Amino acid sequence: MMQDAGPILPQGTVDTHFHLFGPASRYPYAEGRGYTPADARLDAYLVLAKSLGISRAVIVQPSPYGTDNRRLLDGLAAAPIPMRGVVAVDASINDPELAAMHSLGVRAIRINLVFDAGAAVQTAIRLAPRLQELGWHVQFLADVSIWPEMEQVIRHLGLPAIFDHLGHMPAAKGVGDPGFQTLLQLMCDGLAWVKASGLYRMSGQGSPHSDLRPFIDAAISAAPDRVVWATDWPHSAIKVPMPDDATLARQIVDWLGPGLAQRAFVQNAVTLYGF
Repeated sequence: MMQDAGPILPQGTVDTHFHLFGPASRYPYAEGRGYTPADARLDAYLVLAKSLGISRAVIVQPSPYGTDNRRLLDGLAAAPIPMRGVVAVDASINDPELAAMHSLGVRAIRINLVFDAGAAVQTAIRLAPRLQELGWHVQFLADVSIWPEMEQVIRHLGLPAIFDHLGHMPAAKGVGDPGFQTLLQLMCDGLAWVKASGLYRMSGQGSPHSDLRPFIDAAISAAPDRVVWATDWPHSAIKVPMPDDATLARQIVDWLGPGLAQRAFVQNAVTLYGF
């Protein structure tokens, strides 16, 4: 959802995470998927982007498509504003396929450890040298509080790693959780980034999800150049009322303040995705 009058975001704002879905007749979903989404079209996203003041964006491969990236790649080809992509692949992908994706704007692969879909960790390790040549990074959807191998994997990959939704752990566990503290250390060491997004996925409260502010504050304090922002549109597979995009964006702008918002909404994302 969105309000008619969205927040005034910093000029050049990058939305680092949104999905496209459907129509299923053209882009069929994978067998064994964790959920079946409603259609979410590029033209609908562009209306949202204009309303909020988003001028660049990143399409992320959602789990219902598995490693079939056609919906995402077609979205990149049709996009009227600058866009990047994050795909899900397996180790069998060849160099011409990777090069074709790169030419369309793909800059990362996604490892999905929440919906048990997308690339496996071992796939990322096997592809790491080729991804490094392309200048790509690895995006993780993972609950950092229950992934004890996280630090070992990230340090072994030798690639930048970005974590969806502030590490996707329940807010009730608190910023002192060992997994979250490990993530902060990886950020300090220049190995990891986080997306300030999807607050409603981890919060134990309603809007404005104030129990997530300590996580954002901790991430900013640890590494202000390693935090980016995202809408998470169209908010698929959630068990709470549909959030309002303008309210979510405005909340994070207010929490960060103008200077830090400029970094998270613009500068950091430009660096990571090469806009």
